[in-house]
Amino acid sequence: MAKGSSIWAGYGGRGFEFAAGVGGFALVGYWIGGYYGDAKIGAAVGAVLGIVGSMYNLIRLSVTASREAQATRGKSEK
Repeated sequence: MAKGSSIWAGYGGRGFEFAAGVGGFALVGYWIGGYYGDAKIGAAVGAVLGIVGSMYNLIRLSVTASREAQATRGKSEK
């Protein structure tokens, strides 16, 4: 597999992870909300929590990738 295609596969994986986090939390929120009598609010709260958690993970991965790229760039300049 070419290096360029593995980069795009990583981006696709991160996008799927983001969507799965939001969807998973929304489903759990829907289930909990249904138990307490208001599934719509539960799903909304779950979706918001999923977005917050997924954004945190996405930013953490981006910062790590940026640091690795800077370290690689610094080594190639020497």
